[in-house]
Parts: sequence; C-alpha cells; structure tokens
Amino acid sequence: MATYAMPLLVLTITGSSSLTGLAFALEWTPRIAAFVPAGNAVDRRGAAIVCFIASLSRAAVVAVSAVALIMLPSGTAETAVVLVLAAVTGTLSQFGFVANEAVGAVVTRRDQARPHGIQAVLVGIDQTATVIGPLLAGFLVLAGPEWMLGCLSAVSLVAAVLGLQLPPTPLRAARADAAGNDSALRLGLRTLLALPALGWLVAGLACSNLALGLLQSASPVIVVKSLGRSSADVGAMWSAAAVATLLAITCCRLALTRLDLWGVGVVSATLASAAGLAITQAPSYVSYTVLIAMFMAGDGGLTVVLRTVRSLIIPPTALGATLSLTMLLLLLPFPAAGILVALTPPPHLGNVILACGLVQAAALVTIFIRLRTEPTLRMVAARR
Repeated sequence: MATYAMPLLVLTITGSSSLTGLAFALEWTPRIAAFVPAGNAVDRRGAAIVCFIASLSRAAVVAVSAVALIMLPSGTAETAVVLVLAAVTGTLSQFGFVANEAVGAVVTRRDQARPHGIQAVLVGIDQTATVIGPLLAGFLVLAGPEWMLGCLSAVSLVAAVLGLQLPPTPLRAARADAAGNDSALRLGLRTLLALPALGWLVAGLACSNLALGLLQSASPVIVVKSLGRSSADVGAMWSAAAVATLLAITCCRLALTRLDLWGVGVVSATLASAAGLAITQAPSYVSYTVLIAMFMAGDGGLTVVLRTVRSLIIPPTALGATLSLTMLLLLLPFPAAGILVALTPPPHLGNVILACGLVQAAALVTIFIRLRTEPTLRMVAARR
C-alpha cells in the first residue's frame, strides 16, 4: 500500500504529474539512505526488534498524518504533509524490509536442499500483499485519503505485533569478531566485490529497476490522465500484475526442479525486456495492464534468481551489511525514476520509458551472457 499508493495519493490531492514524480523520489531516497543503518541495526540488535520498532513507528506516523489531512485546509499544507509522509514511511519500511530479508536468508540456510523453493515462497508472500495492497488503496483513495491512511496504519500495527514473532538472527557476536571496527558499508562492499556473480546480478537488476521505477511513478499519470481511467483502475492494474508475478514465481519453482538458475533467469529477463520495450505502444488500458503484468512476471523470476544466489553465497558474518548494500544498489534507480517523471512533460513520458527499456534489455543480455558459465548459477541444480 505504501509503495503504490503514495504517488496516487499525491496525484489525487494535487492533480500534478510533477509532484507525483517528486513524491516517488521523496519516498525512495530516504529508503536508500536507510539501508546501511538498517543492516547495521539488524546485525547488532536482531531482526525482531528492528521490525517491531519500524512497524510501530510507521503506524503512529501514518495515523497522525491522517488526522492532519482531516484538519488541514486544502492546498500547500496538505501537499507538504503527503510529501513528508512519503519520505518517512519509505524510511521506516526499509528497516522492516531488511529485517525480514535477514530472516529469510537464515531460514534458507537451514534448508540447503531447496533454497530456491524457500525464496520463491518469500517472494510469493510479497506478491500476495501486492495483489491486495494497490487494489485496496485505489478504492480507499476514492473514499478519501484518510481512509487509506487509516487502513495503512492498522496494517502497520499488525506488522509490529507479528514482528516480535520473527525467528532469531544471531549475527551480532559473529559480526563483531569478523568485522572489528569496519563500517557496515565497507564490510558489505568488500563482500560484494568478492562475489562476482552477485555483483553482476545486482547490476542487471538495478538497470531493470530503473524501468520498473518509471512504470510505478508514471503509471498513475498515464492511466488517469492519458487513458482516462480512475485511481481504482490504477490499483487494479498493479494487483493484476501481482497475480501474474505469483504465477511466474510458481512456474519458477517448478522449472528449478529441472533447470538451473541461469536458464530461469534468461527466460525471465527475456519476458521483462520484451514487455518493457512494447509497453509504450499500448493503445488501451487493457493492453497496458497486460504488458505491465508481463513485465512484473519477468521481474518476479529475476528476483527469485537474485535472492536465491544472495542467500546462498553471502557469508553469515556479513549478512546484514551485504544485504543492505545490495538493496541500496538495487533501489538507487527508483528516486532517479521519480525525478525523471517530475522533469518530463506527460506527452513525452513514453519516450523516456522506451529509452529505459532499451537500457534494461541491453544490460540483461550482456549480464546473462557474462554469467553463462558462472558456477554459482548452476549451484542449485547441481546440489539436487
């Protein structure tokens, strides 16, 4: 809800495509800044307490913002509230996200026989929430922004309670012995440079995320202003894309019983690249939704590949720091995408999306050619 609803909320309140792109950038920039301290906090304090504090804080901030929107008059004050809200919720969400990623890696190591299956389930959980979140947010925005924020606050409160049930991530002592006085960023960078397969995959997914960020940021403008649909249709589109992603993840789990990670990655990259190149030619809302779903399905397959490799090869003593650094690199394109949308007149958004689609396709082709003989991407198949 937080990721997909904030640009939609800004568009609803301000009617400005530039402020919508700015809100997307403000939502993601603090997220990036939060990754290194979040990884350090997980390594030192454990995932459960980090997830609890982040979720409880988000519930409080969103509730206060909902009250503020009810009391404040329309205009500059409302705009300022939603822009600040986007930045704060983005920051707090990433602390919880890093905590859950660390738990996922720990659980994966406990069942080395089927790491791809565990990662596929974890991505499936994310996508199930993505089916419900945007659709619910889209309808609640129609009822009133305060209703959407109230629901988001309630969900965040539930997340805080569930966060206390997370399994332990006993990384603090190992991290202290191994890293000494090194900063979390330095430890993560050194680990990433020592794992070339992970580095190449992160580079490829970063290019893909630039295209994804543009679509997430620009779609409210395209669907509402260019295609003449409602905010509920924006939410329905992303929910349909999440359903397609769930189907793709299921296919990945089945494919990985016979194929290796490289083969699944190539198929996923081809699907995402083809959709990214074709989406600017979509003549209607239905075709646009279908292409968004194809793009997200391919992106879901690539995410399973990356998360499986990441969970297998990152040393336990550097888990939080390296996870944070890889996430930081993967999310740097999102604020850049928001700035691009803010600076681009709506009639020219299609050209920018096409250019990013070309960059994505070229990057993924280059990287999977580079990794075709990489032993790490054959690891899952060889282990069975």
